[in-house]
Amino acid sequence: MSKKEFIRIANAGGYWGDDPYALRRQVFGELKLDYISIDFLAEITMSILQKQRSKDPQAGYARDFIVALEPLLEECLNRKIKIITNAGGVNPKACAEALFTLARKKNVNLKVSVIDGDDILSAIPSLRKSGVEFKNMETAELFNNYADKVLCANVYFGALPVAEALKSDPDIVLCGRVTDTGITLGAMMHEFKWKVSDYDKLAHGIVAGHIIECGAQASGGNFTDWQKVPSFIDIGFPIVECYEDGSFYVTKHPNTGGYISCQTIREQLLYEMGSPQSYITPDVIADFSSIQIATNSPERVKVTGIKGRKPTDLLKVSIAYEEGYKCSGSIIISGPDVRAKAEMFARVFWLRLESELKKAGFQSTVDFKNTEYVGDDSTHKGMLKKHDAIEILLRLTVRDHNKDKLNVFRKLLPSLILSGPAGVAVTGGAPTISDIVSYWPALIPQECALPNIRTFEQKKNDEKSIQIQEVLQLEWPITKGTAEIENPPHDPWSPSLVSIMATSRPIKVCLMEIAHARSGDKGDTVNIGLIGRSPECYVWLRENITAEKVNDWFHSLCKGNVTRYLVPNLWALNFLLEQSLGGGGTKSLQIDAQGKTFSQALLRCEVDIPESLLATIQPENRSCAGELVRRNA
Repeated sequence: MSKKEFIRIANAGGYWGDDPYALRRQVFGELKLDYISIDFLAEITMSILQKQRSKDPQAGYARDFIVALEPLLEECLNRKIKIITNAGGVNPKACAEALFTLARKKNVNLKVSVIDGDDILSAIPSLRKSGVEFKNMETAELFNNYADKVLCANVYFGALPVAEALKSDPDIVLCGRVTDTGITLGAMMHEFKWKVSDYDKLAHGIVAGHIIECGAQASGGNFTDWQKVPSFIDIGFPIVECYEDGSFYVTKHPNTGGYISCQTIREQLLYEMGSPQSYITPDVIADFSSIQIATNSPERVKVTGIKGRKPTDLLKVSIAYEEGYKCSGSIIISGPDVRAKAEMFARVFWLRLESELKKAGFQSTVDFKNTEYVGDDSTHKGMLKKHDAIEILLRLTVRDHNKDKLNVFRKLLPSLILSGPAGVAVTGGAPTISDIVSYWPALIPQECALPNIRTFEQKKNDEKSIQIQEVLQLEWPITKGTAEIENPPHDPWSPSLVSIMATSRPIKVCLMEIAHARSGDKGDTVNIGLIGRSPECYVWLRENITAEKVNDWFHSLCKGNVTRYLVPNLWALNFLLEQSLGGGGTKSLQIDAQGKTFSQALLRCEVDIPESLLATIQPENRSCAGELVRRNA
């Protein structure tokens, strides 16, 4: 059979809990699809699934996948659309059995490839004895004090086992912990017969996967210029149309909601970005500073020119461990003098809590506490000019290793409603206490975790599936060697682009006038991709928005260092703000524990620019945020 000229890979979900009808819209859309990828897993998700499996041996996978597929299975089979997903969680085999139960109900033939071997929880003691340290790759902290608290440990496999599984021609490839990008790249490797040393082609596949892995976030969701999105109803999830040379187009089904442009793709490319030149995966290290994007038709963006280099000989392992408890409660406070009222409530409550804890015999107060005035500067804390709030959601949160302390907290909170200033609305009774599951990233040698691929088939009228193929401990390609030293990315944009504007009249604007942005989390670090609205805007940003300036702006939120990277090909700067999320993940007591609002905070910061800079922005790239109208200095 000859190679296809191109293949289309659609995404139908970026996390567990995403749009339950996205799969339906992708299956019944106007464009012919070859594959649909669905991403369900995050670090915290794995620990939740592991807990479910400990209570029920047949649990531990994303059951939402079965629910979404139930009315669509026959249509997927008829249209020959293959599904690749990590819905298998910590129990891919049980998920496969649920699929075969569904197939028997529908009386259809079904073939499923199952990838596992990523779960190394039981192997941790022996691996440690053999010399694997499991040192925290972000903080360099030693593992010794956490080894007895581990709930789950899963290695990130790449695209290689996915490509191997597709050789069996399954209808569904069901994975455990495979990288978000790997479930897209694997289909491209299989269809185009790419070698593991075709690093530039593999890098294109990684970028394609990165663009669509978060679902509608590439097609209008979370977009800075959200007013440009014609409709958020039945939003079209992204599709990549991929070619043998690696190049691809990003698009979506015609006549669906959402919006795809160079701007939306630039934003998604910068999402959760570290060093742009070293996007590290088990398959290849992709250089995002080499990406070229262009468009000559609506809702269709071409991506080319991506460079890749050989991967490291290590795999990332995501470890989840127990770290105490937290509890959060809130009350609604109305005006007048709402901020003063809210501060009074908070002050009184913390004093009461301290007093009651002492009376209950505790030697100290809670380990951590946090007060947030939602509606009056809770997410952009201290960065904006004050305004008069009409009402405030007072949010009080605590964290401690002693659950009994949190019981005092939760029972005391409702007493605020009738024992303080007037104008309080009830939001509920005593809040619930939740377990804190923290994230520990580490690196292990490739040979310590090898994937297994088993393919099962069930024919019509069969009572159960049978295994028809097996590849155990698929070996990784040998990639021994040290990582290449990064050189500064090629920056073709000369300072002369804006130096000639020096005589132009200075005006004061919010950054949103000349830039758009997206932010995301990497543990306790926030990344903000700040993207110029023209090459000239990029040069102005490069010359004026330094790491020091961003650190100064975010002084109330960022407790660590700020690092800046240049991404000239995307007209962008990428900032990493360390220690900005109160520990990150479930440990954080902040209402925005994932840094999603940081980009908007940055865009609201005011700067003085030459007025002529605005004229360099093409109409389709201009800001349409009504409240951020530039003002004369």
